[in-house]
Amino acid sequence: MRSILNEKSLKKKKILLRLDLNVPLENGKISDTTRIDKIIPTLNFLIQQKTKIIIISHVGRPKGKIVKDLSLKPVGDELKKKLNVDVKLITENIYEIKNKDFLEKFDEEILILENIRFYEGEEKNDDKFAKHLASLGDIYVNDAFSCSHRSHASIQQISKHLPSFSGLQLDLEVAALNKITTEITKPVTCIIGGSKISTKIDIIKNLIPKFDNIIIVGAMANNFIEYFGNNIGKSIKEENCVQIVEEILSLSKKKECKIIYPEDVLVSKNLNGSPKNKDLDQILPDEMILDIGPKTINKIVNIIGKSKTILWNGPAGYFENPNFANGSIKIAKTIIEDNKSKNIFSVVGGGDTVSLLNKLKVVHKFNFVSTAGGAFLEYLEGKKLPGIIALN
Repeated sequence: MRSILNEKSLKKKKILLRLDLNVPLENGKISDTTRIDKIIPTLNFLIQQKTKIIIISHVGRPKGKIVKDLSLKPVGDELKKKLNVDVKLITENIYEIKNKDFLEKFDEEILILENIRFYEGEEKNDDKFAKHLASLGDIYVNDAFSCSHRSHASIQQISKHLPSFSGLQLDLEVAALNKITTEITKPVTCIIGGSKISTKIDIIKNLIPKFDNIIIVGAMANNFIEYFGNNIGKSIKEENCVQIVEEILSLSKKKECKIIYPEDVLVSKNLNGSPKNKDLDQILPDEMILDIGPKTINKIVNIIGKSKTILWNGPAGYFENPNFANGSIKIAKTIIEDNKSKNIFSVVGGGDTVSLLNKLKVVHKFNFVSTAGGAFLEYLEGKKLPGIIALN
């Protein structure tokens, strides 16, 4: 994978830059700019190199149709503000732009092609569409790791028609994930949560041979708590998962990876209720597990303290109610403390976990925080991502 950082002759080149600017929009306003903030270094680098930047991105799922509410205009306005440069949204139909000469008439340093998913050819990974897209630039740069698990025209096919490079953000993401999957400093610990164990089984199976500890939290821990003979009341759990739990336990034994699940929990009769701390054999039929308890928190804190590398994907409880956010907050604070003293390399991913860190305003205190979602998880499963293969 060649990084755009190492390319010498960029001056006056037209760069087709694939970004993930799929930001949340509420009444035409951006409610979270995290994805924009992350790609500012790449844009600044390309501006310094005196290139013409042509951004390719999407918002939402318009399914090949023009949807006015899914325009990239708010994104362009935000970029103009953050970078203090002129940004122009190109609203012309891409098929009517015959070649890159069309773009010469614009003085702006950054041009944005309107939502690439307004075109059917994008999600169909259509080669003709990709070839036409490629004709608008001199060089292609993928800085959208979070879209790189998609076989789409502007992610995969386009690289067949232009010199292709990775962007700064994609380089950082791959380097961070490699540090926790291939270039590991041991002991290494994974804290993994979520509501469905079946969606994380492949990740857990891929990590068990490489990791020393896998700590199961969140609703998926309820399957383990019940498997070991405890009543979980009316807690969320995934049905028909006994075989999955047995598979995880069997593989972890073979590979000498410890599986840790809660020893005590916080329960309530409903999501808005007050917390009660209980050991696993005390949970009543009308109670639900909503966070980890103090004994479990202490155990996790001790494990983090002995770890050199940590991956965190999924909060420990129902953090939307502050009564049940303590487990997740304590995990976050412990990792941050160890980061301060440079004792640990930490990678965090997953929408809910990132939301929690944003609420706490501590995203910058981890070594790497991924907003990549599906691509992040598929990489951890050991899958080859089409967008990364295309750059190789």
